Amino acid sequence: MKKIILSLSLVGFLWSCSPTQTTTKQNDVAVTIDLINVKDDKVMVTVTPPTFTTETTTFHFPKTVPGTYSEDDYGRFIENVKAFDAKGNTLKVAKIDENSYTISNATKLAKITYLVNDTFDTEGGAGFGESEDVFSPAGTNINAGVNFMLNTHGFIGYFKGKEETPYKLTVTHPETLMGISAMTDADASATSDVFLMPKYASLVEMPIMYSKPDYTSFMVDDMEIIISVFSPTGKYTAEQITPNMENMMKAQKRFLGPINSTKKYAILLYLSDMKAKDAKGFGALEHPTSTTVVMPEMMGLEMLQEQLKDVVSHEFFHIVTPLTIHSNEIQYFDFNNPQMSEHLWMYEGVTEYFANLFQVNQGLIEEDEFFERMAGKIAQSRQMNDNMSFTKMSKNVLNPPYKEQYLNVYNKGALIAMCMDILIRENSNGKKGILNLMQELSKEYGTNKAFKDEELFGKITALTYPAVGEFLKNHVAGETPIPYEQYFAKMGVTEATTEIAGNPFLKGQTEPYITVNPSTKEIMILPDTELNVFMTTLGLKNNDTLLAFNDKNYNLDNIYDLIMASMNWKDGDAISVKIKRDGKEQTVKGKVVMPKEKQDGYQSTDATKKAVREAWLRG
Repeated sequence: MKKIILSLSLVGFLWSCSPTQTTTKQNDVAVTIDLINVKDDKVMVTVTPPTFTTETTTFHFPKTVPGTYSEDDYGRFIENVKAFDAKGNTLKVAKIDENSYTISNATKLAKITYLVNDTFDTEGGAGFGESEDVFSPAGTNINAGVNFMLNTHGFIGYFKGKEETPYKLTVTHPETLMGISAMTDADASATSDVFLMPKYASLVEMPIMYSKPDYTSFMVDDMEIIISVFSPTGKYTAEQITPNMENMMKAQKRFLGPINSTKKYAILLYLSDMKAKDAKGFGALEHPTSTTVVMPEMMGLEMLQEQLKDVVSHEFFHIVTPLTIHSNEIQYFDFNNPQMSEHLWMYEGVTEYFANLFQVNQGLIEEDEFFERMAGKIAQSRQMNDNMSFTKMSKNVLNPPYKEQYLNVYNKGALIAMCMDILIRENSNGKKGILNLMQELSKEYGTNKAFKDEELFGKITALTYPAVGEFLKNHVAGETPIPYEQYFAKMGVTEATTEIAGNPFLKGQTEPYITVNPSTKEIMILPDTELNVFMTTLGLKNNDTLLAFNDKNYNLDNIYDLIMASMNWKDGDAISVKIKRDGKEQTVKGKVVMPKEKQDGYQSTDATKKAVREAWLRG
């Protein structure tokens, strides 16, 4: 994301020069996480603090962490916080708020202990979690002897004023489990891992996943990529997933060119079985040298690979921004009183745009699919507040009414980047695009030099063209909606009606064809809905009760499983449906015909613009 991570050799030097616990001063924070003695689904953490000269100190757990743009209050998962002096006597601990504790007699403080509950256990919604849920990829899992998802911000706190102090993290774990991360284990033991990091902000950017060893690694130029997979039933392995990921990440590096901020990158993939007390928020969270990914295990392999292609490519492109290019608010992130930057259009929008553009650029998708994706983003962005200043929304994203607009960073944010790309291509006769701009900004700033929020637009204008500055002023800082058709026309692309694949049970991905009988939990086709081609081909009728598909029973308890399963169906697949009609059960068999839906889209029409269009999409 944005932190400078010192080399291991320098960290080792810092550690070796620090007095040990037997000397008069302790100049680092030593943390031990015990994954062996798990009790009541809770993990014990012990913190040995640095030496204090003040009578009191405050110990914090994060309210917010980078990349989430939400207040998650990780302190609510902590309990039984205790403080001790060197003789084992307890010191007074006072809880200030959900995330903060004041400790008295800090000059005598020898250690802190506390218990950690995992966030996966608290997730509620039907696949997406409730509003108070921690987004799964930013969360934690404690499954004794099986899996531990250590997003370190969920286990480790920091002392106020000691954020820049080096950390030594020791994780004791069962010998049967291996911890995979972008960090290097400094301990050869089979049951203990030691990680040395220069400061708290660097440590919490280093997630670790412990599970039965299932990982692969490969090189992309001089960057090592490591993929670790946890699949609860063993349905998927890292070996199955790696070929597509390797092909994708090599394509990303070809697209990026000289931008390269890390020598090691870890992908930690957690597959959820969707049962109670398991992750239900799917997606990923980026870090400078890794990403945590959560997906449902029930997905078919082809769909899982497609989802990973889009999700992981987005997270990997964060090595450009905000890891390399970022503002002061991110460089000096305050975990308990975060000040947000105005430029989510760049951090998330440019990143999401690149995650789509590189695929057409590298031949992974055709240009029609790229236009379809952009048309989808236009439609979704227009369902939100299209008149809201994007910089104002970004700056205030933690508070209403702005936080309700956050998801627009992946839609309108990407479209902002697309329009800037088009303007730069138009004004340079196709010779330059937004990737060139990001390369120049990375040279200007880089991982250890932040920009001031209010200066970025001026810098971009100076590096590009006045038209780009006017666009930013009117459509990003300003409240004027973007006339997308005018920007597409610059590339010889015009509006058109296109056909996209639909879902057998959802019209337009939102309007259901089915409902549930609350007294029996049975799934029924709505009585008055116009049936789609999937249903009419099979001879299904309004009011039919749908009991089973391909010999698997479904009802309210696993209706989400049915929706997910249907996303794997293809035209021509054999299918059987057990139904109840007029009180009688019967089974109908046939072939799948997936519904198609029309949507407004775009296509290339102007041959005179072919050269600049090719430069835009494939240059």
